[in-house]
Amino acid sequence: MEFDKVIISRKSIRSFQNKEIPEEVLNDIMEAARLSPSFQNRQCWQFVVVQNKNIIKDLALRSGMISKVNFFIKDAPVVIIACADPAKSGTMNKQNYYLVDTAIAFQQMMLSAWNYGIGSCWLAAFNEQKVREILNIPPNIRVVALSPFGYPKEKETLYGKTVKMFAQSKKRNDLNKIVCYDKWNL
Repeated sequence: MEFDKVIISRKSIRSFQNKEIPEEVLNDIMEAARLSPSFQNRQCWQFVVVQNKNIIKDLALRSGMISKVNFFIKDAPVVIIACADPAKSGTMNKQNYYLVDTAIAFQQMMLSAWNYGIGSCWLAAFNEQKVREILNIPPNIRVVALSPFGYPKEKETLYGKTVKMFAQSKKRNDLNKIVCYDKWNL
């Protein structure tokens, strides 16, 4: 797919086919993360790739901030947890770059996946402590985000439609509301 089409067509997917992701494709997705830029090239990110159906179901049932808000991930063939070691990153202008670095890497993974027709959905509404418990993540590592990855179903579920409507996923600001040139004038 042409790169601009990948960016324009990418959307959050919450309904997945019962179809495995080939190992070589999953490796390409992970390679996209490995090649991303980071603060002083410190590469503080780490990823947990979950393919075990029992662990995915456990994450679906117990990882949500509010009840079972992440229940839809149970049908994904892969769930990837984006983690970071803050000690391996840096701070500049009072900003912790482990968050930025990991976000860049995770977004590159999502774009790479979409190029293969594999959908994802960035999740921030998770209970970090529960995710740590389920996956044995040590206390010095931060869980930054998680996402299911899988081939989208042709027909979106009612849950997916409801969340999309609530999140206003298709609504995007016009460029003139987010971009100014030479000096701030927004």
